[in-house]
Amino acid sequence: MKKIKIGLLPRVLIAITLGIVLGNWLPLWAVRVFVTFNGIFSNFLTFLIPLIIVGLVTPAIGGIGKGAGRLLLITTLIAYGDTVFSGYLSYFTSTSLFPSLIQQGNARQLEQAVDIEPFFEIQIPAMLDVMSALIFAFAMGLGIAHFNAPTLKGWFDEFKVIVAKLIEMVLIPLLPLYIFGIFLNMAHTGQAWAVVKAFIAIIGVIFALHFFLLVLQYCLAGAVARRNPLKALYNMLPAYFTALGTSSSAATIPVTLRQTVKNGVQESIAGFTVPLCATIHLSGSAMKITACAVALMIMQGIPFNLGLFSGFILLLGVMMVAAPGVPGGAIMAALGVLQSVLGFDAGQQALMIALYITMDSFGTACNVTGDGAIALVVNRIYSRRSADQSQG
Repeated sequence: MKKIKIGLLPRVLIAITLGIVLGNWLPLWAVRVFVTFNGIFSNFLTFLIPLIIVGLVTPAIGGIGKGAGRLLLITTLIAYGDTVFSGYLSYFTSTSLFPSLIQQGNARQLEQAVDIEPFFEIQIPAMLDVMSALIFAFAMGLGIAHFNAPTLKGWFDEFKVIVAKLIEMVLIPLLPLYIFGIFLNMAHTGQAWAVVKAFIAIIGVIFALHFFLLVLQYCLAGAVARRNPLKALYNMLPAYFTALGTSSSAATIPVTLRQTVKNGVQESIAGFTVPLCATIHLSGSAMKITACAVALMIMQGIPFNLGLFSGFILLLGVMMVAAPGVPGGAIMAALGVLQSVLGFDAGQQALMIALYITMDSFGTACNVTGDGAIALVVNRIYSRRSADQSQG
């Protein structure tokens, strides 16, 4: 018989549900078993985060160095600017709406094993701190891109494969069990229901933000490219629903390409911008991560300000480059920035992962649909430049 595969989202939802239900009647010793596992797993996750940063970010930045010169630079700047803009849009919206939707302090102690002690602990210190890993990854990636160092690039490409396999074969399979332990502990200590109510409010706001962002992107792109924005957005709906079903930017590229050309973009421009933006443009993902981070800090009563989140959003835009093609993509790439800039511990990171995954396909759909808007702008810039050159 064919083996039935359950996706990551259903497994996470099952883990949350079982954790809340079983946490109300399981004995203390049983809860301590999972608290012990969570302690070990969180230390392992802390150990892996710097390796994930180096393994994913370095080859991603190094690979961007190859391309079509000015066209590559223009597309990259637009994609990065849009990703950063979506982060700020999410921040200002979240800080305006979430305080009235989330009761501050409902989850002051969300980290695992706050009230319940594990049977034992295993310390796994990281080889690098997060900021050192970030600087190292940027330096190596930019060096590879500038000097075209094929041997060094090959080493980091192979290291990326190892890190991706660790995420795929270790972190992702164990993640639902870890999230189960988090919610089991919270249910046992009476915190779970407040967190679930906050989750529902957050998800509703983020869905509304996604649709607003897409309409805004196409209004701006339509004004630049002199296209009807609503018609252009309507033409991209097949790409949106394909991404919604596959949760993969890469798998949606053929559909995104076809619909982008249908919007009047030259095939050569579409063939360049769409695959590139599938790698570097993650406005929907940045929006979700920023909103979730603001929500958790409000819930815990942790002070924050625009300056703190400005640094977070600007770094997040760079980290998103490493997200596509990796299981758990954007949120896994963002763990280092969540830890280094916002100070999130392993328990808070687990809640971020759980909340992010519940909306994963919608974020991907927002990303790829926005790629079509960027293609319209790049096509207009390229067409005007070509016309100026021919006249000159």
